[in-house]
Amino acid sequence: MISVSRVVKSYGSGASQVRALDDVSLSVAPGEIYGVVGQSGAGKSTLIRTINSLETPDSGSVSVGSREMTKLGGRELREARHDIGMIFQHFNLLTGRTVRSNVELSLEITGTGRSRRRSRAMEILELVGLQGKADAYPAQLSGGQKQRVGIARALASSPSVLLSDEATSALDPETTRQILDLIRQLSKDLGLTVLLITHEMDVVKRICDSAAVMSQGRILEQGRVEELLTTDRSLLGQALFPLGDLPETSSSVVEITFTGVPTDRPVIAHLAREHGIDVGILGAAVETIHGRQTGRTRLELPGDRGTVAGAIADLRSQGLYVEVIK
Repeated sequence: MISVSRVVKSYGSGASQVRALDDVSLSVAPGEIYGVVGQSGAGKSTLIRTINSLETPDSGSVSVGSREMTKLGGRELREARHDIGMIFQHFNLLTGRTVRSNVELSLEITGTGRSRRRSRAMEILELVGLQGKADAYPAQLSGGQKQRVGIARALASSPSVLLSDEATSALDPETTRQILDLIRQLSKDLGLTVLLITHEMDVVKRICDSAAVMSQGRILEQGRVEELLTTDRSLLGQALFPLGDLPETSSSVVEITFTGVPTDRPVIAHLAREHGIDVGILGAAVETIHGRQTGRTRLELPGDRGTVAGAIADLRSQGLYVEVIK
């Protein structure tokens, strides 16, 4: 549904030139929720602005659905943008308009009749849980309610793609969870393809099917979230499960990832009993990802090479992902 191929975007010239996007490629499947993670300055905002053609890349191509956005202009580009909804970090609501009028705005721009605008706005407001707030003004709403209005406005023109630019970073944790759950449900109910940019790991943990890690204009890794969790030296895995620095030890060190298996399995007791290993726990973290418990544990395995190799093989035979750290 979204395809970005070898996109380059630079600002400035000469020695002061900054390459905001450096040979970026990614693909988002229809109906998928795809998160792009990175710190400020990573190039995330430039990427999302390139996808909806608010920025023109120096080279490369961007396609949304069957349209190659980088080849469109004028009326064709405006029509293509109607199929792309956008929600923002700071809501961008018009303070002098009611909630309903804010939602109707995108339909006004496309020339939709007044009666249809009103009925569509009320329909979408009910969908996002704001059916009782149609005549309220933004100043009368909480942050979470304002973002729901922003989502409703983005969906008013019935887009197939929804872009989210740090949509939850201005919200408290509980409201963030509610908004993320709403986006997830809307994606499911409406068949929306969602691409969101964020610096918050909670966003990835809660709703993303796939993710990419960006830094200094480049994508460092990307893929299905569950696959990245079981990839050696995964940046996303390390960010989701921070286990701290590796202490000095002469013993072997492994990290075990539990995904799709019970996290309360007596792994340490089993190793001690079956292999005679006095296991040390160097770190552990458990998170809820896609609604199920997923964990990573760092273990110190003292013993000779053969004993340790046997223990690792035993762990893997139990369906656990084992990464040898040392």
